Amino acid sequence: MLTKRIIPCLDIKDGRTVKGVNFENIRDAGDPVELGALYAREGADELVFLDITATNEKRKTLRELVNRIAHHINIPFTVGGGISSVEDVSLLLQNGADKISVNTSAFRRPELVTELAREFGSQCVVLAIDTRQEEDGNWYVYLNGGRVRTETLCADWAAEGVARGAGEILLTSMNNDGTKKGFALDITRQLAEALPVPIIASGGGGVPHHFAEVLGTGKADAALAASIFHFKEIGIPELKGYLQERGLIMRL
Repeated sequence: MLTKRIIPCLDIKDGRTVKGVNFENIRDAGDPVELGALYAREGADELVFLDITATNEKRKTLRELVNRIAHHINIPFTVGGGISSVEDVSLLLQNGADKISVNTSAFRRPELVTELAREFGSQCVVLAIDTRQEEDGNWYVYLNGGRVRTETLCADWAAEGVARGAGEILLTSMNNDGTKKGFALDITRQLAEALPVPIIASGGGGVPHHFAEVLGTGKADAALAASIFHFKEIGIPELKGYLQERGLIMRL
């Protein structure tokens, strides 16, 4: 069995870490450089940096901030937001990113996933999918930070992204995001069972039991969370100890 991963996420707006509920009601959560360094010291397995307004504001990711964070951590570092070309990725890798995350730009032009995988390797390409379960019971893909609904089913887009070379899926349930009521187990398990790449579950982690559920029943390879770490509701060492005690293999 592979080691399960715990991944704090830094959602960045105007150079600060922020957090909302269901992609709305954004509030400040601290300095991203300080938080990144803290999580690396505490034993986080990876760190994700998402510039959440880059696409909507039609600008590139904050490379200077990426560089500053990278100098304070010694764990794998994934960066996303506003990435739309091989050149964008080259710049971020030069500034300390280990992997990149693409979302809206990849959906708008799926060839981007192929180009990035060919240039940098699949292990570098994380396909981020924001999805919402609608009244018909289906999970649909959303773009532009959850602002734009598509008619594409999450499972279909995830399968295409992997076929094009994505090495991981970062799956965020908009229904669960920020609620702290648990992850979306059904869609997470569906993708984990159907696809040959790791699934990172995001959205809804509130207590240690939720992480045990999504890494166990939900078959996720990693669980990502933000506010519970930012606001010191759960410590990463305590969380990983709890999961280890429940039979999940963790890097302690």
